[in-house]
Amino acid sequence: MDNKGFAIWLTGTPASGKSKRSRLLVEKLRSEGICIQRLESDELRKVLTPDPTYSMEEREWFYSVLVYLGKMLTDNGVNVIFDATGNLQRYRHAARDQIEKFAEVYVHCPPDVCLGRDPKGFYKDAKEGKAPNLPGVGSPYEVPENPELTCVSGEEPPEESVDKIHAWMKNAGWL
Repeated sequence: MDNKGFAIWLTGTPASGKSKRSRLLVEKLRSEGICIQRLESDELRKVLTPDPTYSMEEREWFYSVLVYLGKMLTDNGVNVIFDATGNLQRYRHAARDQIEKFAEVYVHCPPDVCLGRDPKGFYKDAKEGKAPNLPGVGSPYEVPENPELTCVSGEEPPEESVDKIHAWMKNAGWL
């Protein structure tokens, strides 16, 4: 019997709507009695890198730890939602390579919409030179090549995205 969990990585530029969608997806799955753990990068950074530099070296380390945690959880039957920019494809590919049941959901959002939202002030900081490594601004954001799903933030309400992800999961036999 396969008791491994699944992992879904919601990726997109900062302020694209990943967190809102991941929170709603976790709520929906938990309401159905599904054991799920959300690995939210900002929350994990508070513990793992309390004074983050967002340097390339730090990102490499951080995402390797994030993937390791996801693999460890899914290997032990816990389902995982990654809520993390994962700006380079190799971070997400590492998760795909290591986690048997893995799906990538690209939360596409036009830059002007992200800039207009900016709930954490990242774009403002980038404009002022305080966040020179912001993905999509000072650092690259590599759009997924073949995500299982794409949600268009700004056009598609978060609830609609969650319903789309949920339907995909059912169709894949994960639910």
